[in-house]
Amino acid sequence: MQLSIIIVNYNVKYFLEHCLLSVIKACKEIDAEILVVDNNSIDGSEEYLSPKFPSVKFFWNKTNPGFGIANNSVLKDVGGDYILFLNPDTIVPEDCFTKCLSFFKSHQDCGALGVRMVDGCGYFLKESKRCLPTPAAGFFKMVGLANLFPSSSFFAQYYAGHLPEKENNKTEVLAGAFMMLSKKAVEITKGFDESFFMYGEDIDLSYRITKAGLKNYYLGETTIIHFKGESTQKKSAGYVKHFYGAIKRFVSKHYSQKPLLKFMMVLFITAGEIFAKIKNIVLPKQMVLNSKATLKILFYGNENQLDKINHLLNDTPHHVLQKKVFTNETIPTQLIVEESNDPAVNSILFCEAGISNSLIIESIQNLPKNTVALFYENTAESIIGSNNKNEPGVFISNQ
Repeated sequence: MQLSIIIVNYNVKYFLEHCLLSVIKACKEIDAEILVVDNNSIDGSEEYLSPKFPSVKFFWNKTNPGFGIANNSVLKDVGGDYILFLNPDTIVPEDCFTKCLSFFKSHQDCGALGVRMVDGCGYFLKESKRCLPTPAAGFFKMVGLANLFPSSSFFAQYYAGHLPEKENNKTEVLAGAFMMLSKKAVEITKGFDESFFMYGEDIDLSYRITKAGLKNYYLGETTIIHFKGESTQKKSAGYVKHFYGAIKRFVSKHYSQKPLLKFMMVLFITAGEIFAKIKNIVLPKQMVLNSKATLKILFYGNENQLDKINHLLNDTPHHVLQKKVFTNETIPTQLIVEESNDPAVNSILFCEAGISNSLIIESIQNLPKNTVALFYENTAESIIGSNNKNEPGVFISNQ
């Protein structure tokens, strides 16, 4: 078997539904298996997902042991030469996995591979590639110098700003939302450090892979959607506590033999935590897309999907204002961008099947600002979307 895909779910059944549909399509040309570990969701994930995906191996935990433990718990059950740790709030293009596997075969020193990620609005997620945390990197990020000099290898080292986002490169840290490892790397590292409940485990695993003599690579030639805000709200007090606590744990684990560096790191991490708490209080919140907002939709898909969409939108304030019906994948991105400028429209609904996921991902990166992108994977029972990477997005379903 070529690839084993492990996804940990926690109360995001509709986003996972779309993720699985995109993953299954991306596995069409490869020998792969999909394993989902549910961390005691209370949103009806088991009843909703199990009948829809008979080919997926589900594991239903009775408690929530954390992200790392959940991933590690099924490593003994996988048979792939490569293992992908994938977040449930993602959509992958059709050629994503074949490109990744091809890269591994041509780079024998590759222990782990990450990809270019964009959020639900099409904006590049800088955490797709990062450097190891240092006092300087943390300071420059905290005071804003990283944003002022986004391509600097000195000021923007936290997000490896000197590495072009659309080019393949070696990088120090990959994002846990999409980490594909060779079997060798998994055997050496034994997977995630289970002392990290959530956050920081990807930094730790990336570092241990490089310490083992292997390399981490960032693949800029393929792009996935990562909605980000679904499992955890980035600006919540819980996020701040868990994130900065995880970074402190990483520093204590790996920098204990360097007391001065450890002291400086803890100092800047604590300052960053305080700054994050203050910022959450004083800065106005961004508009968050929610199911009560009125969406005037420009529809892209085929006739059968339009019938399903109208059914899903029934008894909601949303409606299809315009429709563009396509039966093939020849629609140019530029046409989508031009038509989305209609002031009467505030959202675009992309229906996979009439349009490929690859084209959808390309298109959302060129949409006008404040245009809401919605997504419908063929045969899904829901519509999903997000216009704010820091907050949960929207789902529309009759279920």
